[in-house]
Amino acid sequence: MPQQTEILLHIPTAAKSLSNGTAMQTIHTLFLENFAIPQEYTALFDEVYLQQKKDRLEELNSLHKAIMKKRLQAVEKVLETMLLDEEIPSRLSEAMRYSLLAGGKRLRPILCLSAAKLCAASCKEENAWLYAIPFAAALEMIHTYSLIHDDLPAMDNDDLRRGKPTCHKAFDEATAILAGDGLLTDAFYFMADCSLPAQNVLPSLQIIAKAVGSQGMVGGQMLDMEAERRTLNLEELCVLNAKKTGALIQCSCLAGAALMGASSNTKEYIKQYGTNIGIAFQIIDDVLDITGDSKLLGKNTGSDEANQKSTWPSLIGIDESRKKAVEYCEQAVQNMQALAEKEHFLNKEERYFLQKTAHDMAYRVY
Repeated sequence: MPQQTEILLHIPTAAKSLSNGTAMQTIHTLFLENFAIPQEYTALFDEVYLQQKKDRLEELNSLHKAIMKKRLQAVEKVLETMLLDEEIPSRLSEAMRYSLLAGGKRLRPILCLSAAKLCAASCKEENAWLYAIPFAAALEMIHTYSLIHDDLPAMDNDDLRRGKPTCHKAFDEATAILAGDGLLTDAFYFMADCSLPAQNVLPSLQIIAKAVGSQGMVGGQMLDMEAERRTLNLEELCVLNAKKTGALIQCSCLAGAALMGASSNTKEYIKQYGTNIGIAFQIIDDVLDITGDSKLLGKNTGSDEANQKSTWPSLIGIDESRKKAVEYCEQAVQNMQALAEKEHFLNKEERYFLQKTAHDMAYRVY
């Protein structure tokens, strides 16, 4: 593995490149700066959640949002450099970048890098988590592919995504299918270029492939289509949600830890954390499909009801769904706390960030 001074993002031809190197910092410097957590954040977290000084909660909330925004900006910078290779047909490149750069929370790459940073001490090298950047960017490519295909006429038939016309509306259905295919396949090419030991990279690739394939996200989409116009029970809905939505969120956390060579015990707690926020994420999405503003969400609301889908609100009501979202997020917080009590080498600041991210996620439904 190269020394820290040589850490640069090696972008393969399918996904390059930095814009002529003009006025843009190298990727590793950008991420070191934008993923930094100030000491003030740690102190505030201790006061609010350990000392119960709730009068400082808003201050902590604002600082967390600022950190999340900086991390999102770093991820955006990487994504902007991708899929510009001349070997990619221009219309295909345009369609792929149209959807990839349409915005979003970039939650999955941020979780991946945060989990890697949390466990980076396992690698015995300063800032080893930077080597996870190709995986983080690739996870957003996979997520974007899933949205393109989910929106297709044969699937959910949506015409709005992230506040813009869906890919098949902006281009055409065939181009949208190929754009999704390209994003998914190039993502694995991108991840395989990661400069970490093979014993870390290969298990991480397997974690992601399982999560997004027939046992995970693709299987979840199949279950979702089969569930239209029939009522699922809560157990069936949980299985569907865990595959279609939760699997990619869970594997984002788990792959970040695996890339750093984290222990089996550490990975199990991080897996539980990812599972819980993945379920919470879907519950929140179900609630916002009823109560949310389509302009703020960037997509049409009411589609679940129109397609006669079983959702958390349709089974247990909106109020109970909100409570469930909070419960799952609190379980995620406890997963991180339990991990910290067993593994003392973890990055404390990053653990706080992951716990606060789970805390904040729950209250999107209110």
